Amino acid sequence: MKAQRFVSLDPDGTSGGRWMYVVVEAGTGVFYQQQYGGTACREGQVEGFLVPLFGLDALDALRRLFEKHFRRAGTWNHPWPDDERNRLRDIVGSIPYWACDGNAETRHDLRLDESRIGEVDEAWVPVITPDGPGVLMWHNSD
Repeated sequence: MKAQRFVSLDPDGTSGGRWMYVVVEAGTGVFYQQQYGGTACREGQVEGFLVPLFGLDALDALRRLFEKHFRRAGTWNHPWPDDERNRLRDIVGSIPYWACDGNAETRHDLRLDESRIGEVDEAWVPVITPDGPGVLMWHNSD
């Protein structure tokens, strides 16, 4: 049986908050834990492998959406009307994900996993990557 490991992302909140990761879901035995949901302070974990992402404009847009528009209150089971869903879809779609086959890297854009829209919350967004489903994470605002 494979040993399980648990990794807390930014457990003491001192990272400065200028990071985004996607955890691609896979049976690795490594579980990434994240506080999310704004002031709702939910705790989540996902098993897989961590991919660092770069896109400060997208990170700023995510923060405006969740911290300003939703007032840091979280969005668990929010109905996501078309205008808000389109806004989130556009932001997520602007985030580059570099997939590598061992020889060359190819840029892809993340896609919002709309089949899991009910799970979307601040700092916890289900996405589709070229390597499979995952969860987009960043520093929670609480």
